[in-house]
Amino acid sequence: MGRSRAAGAMPTASDVPPWLWIDRMGAMVALGLRCGAELLSRGTSWRRELTIQSVTILQRVLLTLIVVDLAFGFSAAGISAGGVLSSLGAIDRAAATVPVAFLRELGVLVTASVAAGAIGTMITAELGARKIRDELDALSVLGVEPVRNLVLPRVVALILMMPVLNMVGFMAGCLGAYLGIVGFYDASHESFVAQFLANTSWLDLWASELKAVVFGAIIGIIASYKGLAVSGGAEGVGRAVNECVVACIVGCAAVGLLYSALFLAIYPDIAVQR
Repeated sequence: MGRSRAAGAMPTASDVPPWLWIDRMGAMVALGLRCGAELLSRGTSWRRELTIQSVTILQRVLLTLIVVDLAFGFSAAGISAGGVLSSLGAIDRAAATVPVAFLRELGVLVTASVAAGAIGTMITAELGARKIRDELDALSVLGVEPVRNLVLPRVVALILMMPVLNMVGFMAGCLGAYLGIVGFYDASHESFVAQFLANTSWLDLWASELKAVVFGAIIGIIASYKGLAVSGGAEGVGRAVNECVVACIVGCAAVGLLYSALFLAIYPDIAVQR
């Protein structure tokens, strides 16, 4: 994975943006296809690692995600959005905007950002450390396929756990928004509950969960690619970890933008405020 260039050599076309980005994106797509092929092939050697990685994701992300979404819901949706609606005399409509914002855009992206920072970096650092110690080559010599036994369980674990984390983040964000709106702007508890799901449907829920699955796949593949493509020793591992976070967040934001545009194009009635 990845190519290194000798020191002092002239850069080739593939070493200069945007060709470098295209080259890396193609390698990530190839890694994703390889994971898909391994997933469909026979054998269960990777499933124990899948269970371990799924539990690790929940342990490392859950508490941080709850705190971040609670604070984000309290400050952004509760205080900021509530202040604007309160000045317009429509504080009773604030509750209707909260689940829409968290299910369609903010909540999923915040969940992806936390997962990229906590899990994506862990995957990149772990695979990168094994790469610079030649452990991956040693595993291949022993007949243990690194993509199947190391990359695949991590990608699948992220795909399975992201919808769970998305719902936990959604509930924490809504709780934070409730505390901000009801606590600071004297909105009644009854009006908040009555308006809470006014603009939300089951379609929003399933679309949000599907987006979380897509984000999980993006984070897993980018983080794994960055780890497998490490070169340059410990410094290269640190550089790959930093690049992983940026690439995951940018990739999720770009795909989320396209996803939302497609979602609203297919279901235009969902954008009507009720």
